[in-house]
Amino acid sequence: MRLRPFFIASAIGVLLLGAGIGIAQIEGGDRGVAPIDSSSDFEVSGVHVDVSAKDADSARYGGWRLAQRKAWVQLSQRLGAGGGLVSDSALDSVVSGIVIGNEQIGPNRYIARLGVLFDRARASAMLGVSNYVSRSAPMVVIPVIWSGGVATVFEQRTPWQEAWARYRTGGSTVDYIRPVGTGPDALLLNYGQTQRPGRGWWRSVLNQYGGSNVLIPTVRLYRQWPGGPIVGVFQARGGPDNRLFGQFALRVSGPGGLAQLLDAGVKRLDDLYQAASRNGLLRSDPGLSYVPPAAAATDVVTPDDSLPVEGVTVATTAISVQFDSPGAGAVNSTEAAMRAVPGVASAATSSLALGGVSVMNVSYGGTPDAFRAALQARGWQVFGSGTTIRIRRAPQLLPPDVAADNVTAG
Repeated sequence: MRLRPFFIASAIGVLLLGAGIGIAQIEGGDRGVAPIDSSSDFEVSGVHVDVSAKDADSARYGGWRLAQRKAWVQLSQRLGAGGGLVSDSALDSVVSGIVIGNEQIGPNRYIARLGVLFDRARASAMLGVSNYVSRSAPMVVIPVIWSGGVATVFEQRTPWQEAWARYRTGGSTVDYIRPVGTGPDALLLNYGQTQRPGRGWWRSVLNQYGGSNVLIPTVRLYRQWPGGPIVGVFQARGGPDNRLFGQFALRVSGPGGLAQLLDAGVKRLDDLYQAASRNGLLRSDPGLSYVPPAAAATDVVTPDDSLPVEGVTVATTAISVQFDSPGAGAVNSTEAAMRAVPGVASAATSSLALGGVSVMNVSYGGTPDAFRAALQARGWQVFGSGTTIRIRRAPQLLPPDVAADNVTAG
């Protein structure tokens, strides 16, 4: 039977279309928003300044100077250090960034709403307070936005994902893992996955990201009319069962305030998640812990004393270890600590992110559970399960007779 050229061309077109759809699900060009900042800096936002000077540059520079002073007083009062002011040169050494919320620049005047970031270690030393922050187990964030009756996660870039990428999570007690949204994220972390309570598939997904649980911050946008007010209903959800921890509603007068609406929603959702963590409602799910495969029965062979006994070869396991790397010294010390663990054949950093979270490949002569126990015995906090884990140094508790470092002497 001969096929007409028209039918052949149609069949080829259908095949190419199907292949294109499969590739588009993974290779989407308009997807992926990397988090802007994951550091643990102190942040003071909403500082209003109004400065006049001889020219625009001088007015702006003076406005930033004034913002640093106001923010330092607010930070000092927030941490209970009295609210004293220090010199501008000292502030320059402790300020790590200026965040511009809104600014108006004139020929000789500068009006702005700014945020100021302070280096946590240096600011804590100057204020005489502790810089330790107790964090929860690592939580994978799946931001769901409902708009026009459609739920979107990572299938395309959304303003809700951008709001979570802008939010600085370093000061929160919740350890957020924010996927970028590229690669297989759109297939693994979608709205359908948030509706599946089965722990088995959730365990496989979370192991890819080194998370111990999942958070599902959800927002539903209601537009009163085109170009009119927008109402956002926010829900703090989490866990494989999609549990609701709290909800609230915010409103802006028009589309121009959508980013501000979502930023305020992220901040309040973080407050709800922190409250749930303090109350014990948000924690690691035992059903998501690693389940080792059942050991297969093997025949027991009694060795013959007359035969020479050869060396026993132990199979090694490749384990991916995520660790905090604020600097090159932390990377070198962590690698040395991993090599010092008995049974470790090699340990080398495969993905370096100074100031963030780096990844190290470790070859261990044993099971992942044995490696986890060895790390915990050496004072490490270990999160995750299987061959993908995240480690952090356990907090050093002070003896009862030693005062904390936030108590001034004299």
